[in-house]
Amino acid sequence: MANKLIGQNYVTPDLVAKVTGQAKYAEDFRADGMLFCKLLLSPYPHARVRSIDTSKALAMPGIKGILTADELPAPADVVTDLGQRIAANTKGEKALTNEPVYQGEPVVAVAAVDELTAVEAIEKIEIDWEQLPFAVDPVKSLLPGSPNARLEGNIWGKPKPPVQGQPVTPPAIEELKWTEAERAEYDQGRLPLGKTPDEWSYGDVEAGFKNAALVLDETFVTPNTSHQTLEPRTAMAYWQNGKLYIHCSTQSVVQTVGSVSRWLHLDPKDIVVISQYTGGGFGSKATGTITAIIPALLSKKLNAPVMMRIDRETEHYIGGARPAMHGRLKVGFAKDGRVTALDMFVVNENGPYEPVGDTGQAGTQVSLLYQPLAMRWRGVSVLTNTPPRRAQSQPGGMQGIVLMEPILAKASRKLGVDQVAIHRVNAPEGKAVFGRPNPRGERPHATSAFVKEALDKGAELFRWNERKAQGGKRQGSKVRGYGVATSSFVAGSTGYDGLFVIKPDGRMYIQSGIGNLGTESMSDCHRVSAEMVGIPWEKVDLTWGHTGKNLPWSCVSGGSQTTHAHTRAAHAAGANAVKKLQEIAAKAHGGKPEQYTVANERVSGPGGSMTLAQAAQKAIELGGTYDGHEVPEDVNNFTKTSAKALVGQGLMGVARDSYPHDGATHSFVAGFAEVEVDVETGKYHIVDYLAVADVGTVIHPHALGGQVLGRSMLGIGHAIGQHWVYDQHYGLPLAKRFHHNKPPTIMDAPQKMAWDALNIPDPETPVGARGIGEPPVAAGCCAVLNAIADALGDEAFKRAPVMVGTLMAAIEAGHAVQEPLTAHI
Repeated sequence: MANKLIGQNYVTPDLVAKVTGQAKYAEDFRADGMLFCKLLLSPYPHARVRSIDTSKALAMPGIKGILTADELPAPADVVTDLGQRIAANTKGEKALTNEPVYQGEPVVAVAAVDELTAVEAIEKIEIDWEQLPFAVDPVKSLLPGSPNARLEGNIWGKPKPPVQGQPVTPPAIEELKWTEAERAEYDQGRLPLGKTPDEWSYGDVEAGFKNAALVLDETFVTPNTSHQTLEPRTAMAYWQNGKLYIHCSTQSVVQTVGSVSRWLHLDPKDIVVISQYTGGGFGSKATGTITAIIPALLSKKLNAPVMMRIDRETEHYIGGARPAMHGRLKVGFAKDGRVTALDMFVVNENGPYEPVGDTGQAGTQVSLLYQPLAMRWRGVSVLTNTPPRRAQSQPGGMQGIVLMEPILAKASRKLGVDQVAIHRVNAPEGKAVFGRPNPRGERPHATSAFVKEALDKGAELFRWNERKAQGGKRQGSKVRGYGVATSSFVAGSTGYDGLFVIKPDGRMYIQSGIGNLGTESMSDCHRVSAEMVGIPWEKVDLTWGHTGKNLPWSCVSGGSQTTHAHTRAAHAAGANAVKKLQEIAAKAHGGKPEQYTVANERVSGPGGSMTLAQAAQKAIELGGTYDGHEVPEDVNNFTKTSAKALVGQGLMGVARDSYPHDGATHSFVAGFAEVEVDVETGKYHIVDYLAVADVGTVIHPHALGGQVLGRSMLGIGHAIGQHWVYDQHYGLPLAKRFHHNKPPTIMDAPQKMAWDALNIPDPETPVGARGIGEPPVAAGCCAVLNAIADALGDEAFKRAPVMVGTLMAAIEAGHAVQEPLTAHI
């Protein structure tokens, strides 16, 4: 490729609409006769509805209808992309429920002519409640005699082995309690190493400890944090000619069709999802949210469009959160800082519903990022009566790295090894192996890793060697500290489709099924296709955000997979178009197709040349594969349906990504931070922060920088203040607004903040690009935590976030004085 577009900044197709206020989000849409829906939320952490009396509410003027849990479709089986059927989980999250398992869970929905009327009607609904036992602390729930979050137990058991020809059975809820001896260890402030339902290991862990120069055994706790998306999960729905049209806040447009299909038992062809703009998701809106079906069901029931606008407090409840993780890690180090052995034990707070993947991902990412010579991982995810946990940027990986990084920084000081050096000696290289071994003892490997290069570049740009000597030195009441951290996460998937048409007007019309949640992937990825066929971006028209407009099969816009997945898909579609253009030119001018070159809006060869506009007209005349009458058999049926609607309009580029791919794609970030702490007040601020990304080929520098710094701020929020607080006695949240749970503001941003990228292509993908949305998070969090410890010592804190009061108490006492294990403080 000429790289006229790849690696260059440009004006994205959504920019003007966003800055002028023309961009329409879900709650901006209106329809004739539209009703408004409000939700009645549970006041209890766990209860059962004995009866509901809605008669007074229904008698009010302006009330059009009420929806209860009894009117919802039954939970549906899930069919994966590979055709595997997973049986319905009857204990999973529902849009409305008769057994709420957290305060704020929706129980009843009311539709009225306006929101005020709906709210007044909710006050008149009478519910007879039976209060049930609850648990909001995952570790306490494991202690003998403690209550469980669900009537059936407090953890998800292991799934049963699949039976040939039968749907995969979802896991069952089970009870797990530790022993009295483990309770005694809990009372002493150490996380007990109790029984867990899952574990794996490799190497000789005990020998690694025996041969170590230093062994540290540390307990650390990470916070629960809401996603705090600026746009709440509002939805508006109506039915037309038997089809459901739903405007919703989702990260993934095409993939949300499947979710709505399962939730409502509808054929996907009868669903149109509209979401051109989404105000953030961070993982919580991966394929929409189940509450979006409430306005759809009310609309069908009442034969009118229904808008359900979600207020901030309701968003706090139903929006979900990153789960907190309690971890105890025993780590052995050689004299040079190399990790000889790691015994990692984690308790993950699961919330009340479906099992989350954070528990296992914590061990996987730690094994990749620090390459321990021997490792054992054990983990349990415990149910609690708190809002549902959803993936949040770098799910599990962030928590695992936050558990490990303070230990690595502490070891660097105890061993007299530089922080950069101890990260470097443990950094993954090339096709580094990681994670759980399979039954044959084989472990997966990365496609590539250039973490050492990122550390070297960061150290140079940050002037690490010049600045580190000032760490811990007091000047008046101020002391500065310097911290380094590395971070990793999965960064790509494969097997999706690209689709576009070059028309006789000489323009390129690209169909994008990628969600537009602010990352610009929905346009960035497709510049690969334009680059390959030699069309300037000014002559490209992009269609996105509306599944009724013939979009291709696209990946979930989450898990940092989009850039990798869809630069590959765009490359495949571009290669398909180039091949067709060469064949058309050869038919028109003679010679062999491979003798023709596609560039600068022309197809040129020994027999002559033609414009892309002329080739597009010729494609229509030839038909068949050239204009889309015939499409590759391996593209998804979703893409085939869309391509069929575009037949005969010009030359069609359509293909599935079937490129080879050896390894699991990951991206990495090295973070560097400087903090200044006032030891008389405990107040601190971040003076400087730098992040260097190992993300493969840079596609769009401005968007990449926004992701690196924006996600670094998300991580910094976890270090300095963002968290949940719960009343342990009543099981109720005390922090339900921005000003309570403290997401970072511009006032918290580092005084200086910068980023860079290696721009080294990944060898296992044709464009060389990987995703970047996840790894900056832990790098930002841990670089700041390590800098605070550098300034004040390793015993100043044992959990995140680190608040001013925490530091002041630690400075006075000479050690950490926080509750060591209690959740939600």
